Amino acid sequence: MRAWPEEPAVPPPDDSSTWGEIALAAGVPAGRGSAGAPEGAAGAPDAGAAGGLPPGGGLPPGAHRHGETVHLEAHAHPHVTPPADGRPVLGIVGAGAVGTALGVAFARAGWHVGAVASRDAGRRERFRALVPDARAFPDAAAVLDECHLAILAVPDDAIAEVAGTLRLYSGQAIVHTSGLHGAEVLAAARAAGTSAGSFHPLVAFADLERALAALPGATVAIEGDESLLPVLAEMAESIEAVPVRLAPGSKVAYHAAAVLAAGGLIALLDAVAALAARTGLDEAGAMAVYGDLSAQALGNARALGIGPALTGPVVRGDAGSVAAHLEVISSGSPGVAAVYRALVLRQVEIAAAHRGLAPDAAERLRALLAGPS
Repeated sequence: MRAWPEEPAVPPPDDSSTWGEIALAAGVPAGRGSAGAPEGAAGAPDAGAAGGLPPGGGLPPGAHRHGETVHLEAHAHPHVTPPADGRPVLGIVGAGAVGTALGVAFARAGWHVGAVASRDAGRRERFRALVPDARAFPDAAAVLDECHLAILAVPDDAIAEVAGTLRLYSGQAIVHTSGLHGAEVLAAARAAGTSAGSFHPLVAFADLERALAALPGATVAIEGDESLLPVLAEMAESIEAVPVRLAPGSKVAYHAAAVLAAGGLIALLDAVAALAARTGLDEAGAMAVYGDLSAQALGNARALGIGPALTGPVVRGDAGSVAAHLEVISSGSPGVAAVYRALVLRQVEIAAAHRGLAPDAAERLRALLAGPS
C-alpha cells in the first residue's frame, strides 16, 4: 500500500508573489497576508494577522481556522504524523451501529483509529471503551485534527449536511458508508489536494458482534477518486472483506438491490409468518419450518443459477394451486395478497424465460394474478 502523503511544502519565505496572491484572495489589507506565511516573509502577516480576516469568512477555498490562527490549503495536517506502516490514521464521524462496528473492526485489524465524533455522549463513551486509543468529540470537525482519512458513518440524508460543516486539509481523504450515494455528495468538504470516496459494507448492522462476525467474506462496495481506491481496497481486505469497485453512476441501482436482498427478505419472511400463523405456528415456529426451505432455495440459486433453482406450481403451470392460494390469502391475510401476487408474477417471468413454461400457461397465470381473486 502506498505511504500516506507527507505534509506538502508551503511557499518559501522569499516567495513574496505567492504570499501576496494568497493575501489578496483572503481579502487581507496590504501588508496583512495569511497567517500561514512564515514570519518575516515578504507579504507575510504581522503576529496575529488572523485578526485582519472577517470572523468565519473572507478565506480562499481550502483555507481554515484553528481559533485565531488561519491555515491555508498549502498547509497539510499539522497534528498527526503518518504511521510508519504507511496506513492513514482513521477518524470516524458517527458512533452508531455502522461507525462503531467499523471502528472496532479496523482497530482489531491494526489500523490506528485516532478519533470519533458523536453528539451522543453515551455512544462516544461506548466507542472509546471498545477502541481505547480513539479521542472522542461531540463535534464532527474536530475529527479532522486527529486523522488522515475521515469516515462519515451517518444516515444517508445527513451526509451532505455533515460534509458541509467540514473542510479537509490538503492531503486528507474523506469517505462515507452509504450504499445509496456516490462520492460527489462529499464535495462541500473538499479542498485542493484532497480525495473522496465511499466504502459500503454489504452487512446488516443490527447487532455489533453479529456485524463483526459477518464482515469476513462480505462484499464492500468502493468507488470514488482513483487515487483513493487502493487504500479503500486495502481497508476492506484488512478486515477480511472483499472489495468490489462499482461502475460510475451505478450506486442507486446497487443500493436498491441491497435493500431487496436484506430488507426485502425480512419483509418476505414477515409475510410467510403471517400466513403460517393461520396454521397455528408462532414466529419462531414459522422460521423453524420455512427458514430451512428458504436456505435451500438460496443454496440452489448459488449452485445452479436463479432460473434452474425455481421450483413450485408456477414451473408446472399449475394455475389451480395459485388460484387456491389467492383465495385463502385474500379471505384471511389481505395484507399478504399484494406480496404474493408480485412475487408469483416474477416467478412466471422466470419460468417462461428459463424453465420452458408454455406461453398459454404463462398467460393464464398472468391473468389470474392481475385480476380479482
